[in-house]
Amino acid sequence: MASNASERSPIDLFRDLEFVALASIRFVSGMAFATIIIALALYADLFEASGIAAGLFGSAYAIVRLVLVLPLGRKIDLGNSKRYLLVGLGLNVLLLVGYIFVSALEHVIFLRGFQAVGSMILWITGVAVVGEIAPDTERGLWIGTYNQVRSIASLGGDLVGGVLLFVYGFTTTYTVLIILTVISTAMVFAFLRDDPGTRADPEEATGVESLIRLLRRRAILALVVFRFSFSFGKMAVIIFLPIYARTEFGMNAFLIGGILAGGKLTKGLAQGYVGAWADRVGREEWFIFAGTVGYAIGTAMIPAAAFASLFLTAVTVSGIGREIVVVPGFFFLFVAYAILGFADSLRLPTSMALFVEEGEYFDSAAGSLSLRSVSWQVGAIFGPVVVGATFDHVSFFGGFWLAAGVMIVAGIVFLFLFEAEAAPKETTVEN
Repeated sequence: MASNASERSPIDLFRDLEFVALASIRFVSGMAFATIIIALALYADLFEASGIAAGLFGSAYAIVRLVLVLPLGRKIDLGNSKRYLLVGLGLNVLLLVGYIFVSALEHVIFLRGFQAVGSMILWITGVAVVGEIAPDTERGLWIGTYNQVRSIASLGGDLVGGVLLFVYGFTTTYTVLIILTVISTAMVFAFLRDDPGTRADPEEATGVESLIRLLRRRAILALVVFRFSFSFGKMAVIIFLPIYARTEFGMNAFLIGGILAGGKLTKGLAQGYVGAWADRVGREEWFIFAGTVGYAIGTAMIPAAAFASLFLTAVTVSGIGREIVVVPGFFFLFVAYAILGFADSLRLPTSMALFVEEGEYFDSAAGSLSLRSVSWQVGAIFGPVVVGATFDHVSFFGGFWLAAGVMIVAGIVFLFLFEAEAAPKETTVEN
């Protein structure tokens, strides 16, 4: 029986109502996140936000996640996961209602911080529950399919969310997302078992000691330092590329969504192949470095879209009941973001694999992934604000090139610090 179960396909999982309920969480949260990223560009234009103020869209989100990630992860380990999922979904409904009534820049910044609370609860709890209730022979299938739902939802947020914002505006878009979230909440309540999984022993839950022990590993230290600095540049790109497209070229939500969807498509298509390639050849650190350089090149290309009109002309197309003018800058930004997506496909699977491998040496994969998240939030707090200030006082070229330069430095420092070490003696398991 185990043999047959292990040969099931991702499609087979959607016959399991518990998995469907969990996948619905991943879908609605991913779609809402992607749609809101596009909406942020519209808010920045609507309220004439400065670079620093727009940077706070990213920093407020990262600050809350940094504060919550470790204590929340421990609390969820010790509590009833189903209740936490329902709370997270309820918070997301309140968030979307709040976005309907936004009337000032300060409201957007506050809601971005509030958004981080629900997203953290759903992310940590959802992955933990999927891993706990999946059969041992199918855990990879369940988690992989669960994450794939997020990728599909993110593309849906870029495309469908972009169309909804362009055609119907904020209120209708958020109303659709609220309805989807309520449906997901009902499915979790009805189909997910009560108190899924097992609660951790409070003495064994990830603590400071285990994190310090992980940081003594040279590979983990290099990865943590790398993510401090790389996230500085990447989060600035995530926040400001849509804003740049809107404020400099007047692109509507549909075109902005198209740009973002292109990058996510290249990232999604390439990651599986890169992961298999890295498994064969090893040397994950060089994949990470190559992805970093590629991301820096794509980032440096973004402001050059200002010169696209020298080589390309605008195109008028009819779609979704309207005529849309596709400005030359769209094509340039689409290519730049596609490069960013491919670069991420080199970096993401290999970085994640190294964190998990190092964590497993101490039977602390969750603790290692917590370090991964914490280190990202630190750079994500400062990057958008500093790059936004550079936009204000220098130029878009200066801001994006600063982000690219920081990423190159991050890659070089990572290679300098990284060292593959033998498994520590602590890996010996006592029976």
